Amino acid sequence: MKQNLIGLKANEFRHPLDLEATQSLQQFPGWDVAVRTVLGGVAEQFFYLQNVAASVKVSEKQLPDLHKLLIEACQRLDVDVPELYIKQNPAPNAYTFAMRGKQPFIVIHTSLVELLTPEEIQAVIAHELGHLKCEHGVYLTLVNIAVLAAGLLPNWGVILAQSLQDQMLEWIRCAEFSCDRAALLAVQDPKVVMSVLMKLAGGSPTLAPQLNLGAFIDQARAYDQMSETQLGDLLKTAQTQQLSHPVPVIRAQAIDRWASSPQYQRLLEQHQSSYNGEAMQKGKWRNW
Repeated sequence: MKQNLIGLKANEFRHPLDLEATQSLQQFPGWDVAVRTVLGGVAEQFFYLQNVAASVKVSEKQLPDLHKLLIEACQRLDVDVPELYIKQNPAPNAYTFAMRGKQPFIVIHTSLVELLTPEEIQAVIAHELGHLKCEHGVYLTLVNIAVLAAGLLPNWGVILAQSLQDQMLEWIRCAEFSCDRAALLAVQDPKVVMSVLMKLAGGSPTLAPQLNLGAFIDQARAYDQMSETQLGDLLKTAQTQQLSHPVPVIRAQAIDRWASSPQYQRLLEQHQSSYNGEAMQKGKWRNW
């Protein structure tokens, strides 16, 4: 039975690279205020209208199976429930938007839903919840506004995209590792998280059932070995420095390692004890 991690704190699972990169960004005073003041109100209304006008809001009455996956993931990560929208789009993707004090939301593209199993969809939801749990919102919103606006408002989008610094892209790549950990804490099976990454790398509704996760992990090890030479290391750096996400094979390898770590096992045991203790104090056991 999968357990709810009552009292879970972001820093308990936050990746060290995420912490380091976030602290580096915080050395630039005014980022937080500037993003919320200049972009926050307009962007919030803009994307809210986009969601309401051209997406489907998930609820108990609308796509209840997906709503159940959302509620379960929120319970396991001990996070407030955001709004969830499903948007028609042929590019498999999911993203979140959150400004402090505002209602956060998650958007998942239909093509991603078609590609994944229900448990894998829950891993995606939990990954996005990880951004909320770690309070990545302000910096993540700046990146998402640039990416989304590039397609919706080409001129504005290009200007914003060009304004992103290498440091911002480095930060979001590091933040993704923390959110992959959040996904694992929610589904509590590393193979599910790694399968999502494999399908994002080379899956389709037709090919997905034929993919071999073990072979994909071997592929990740081969990629990792490229760092053993100076040229390989330089090429890997050049390949990733303009990306908003780490390459899927490295993310899969990172989650595989963390799932075997004492830190992950300790988190499950620690919060299982808290969960059982709370249930016993109430005089009953609770099953989710």
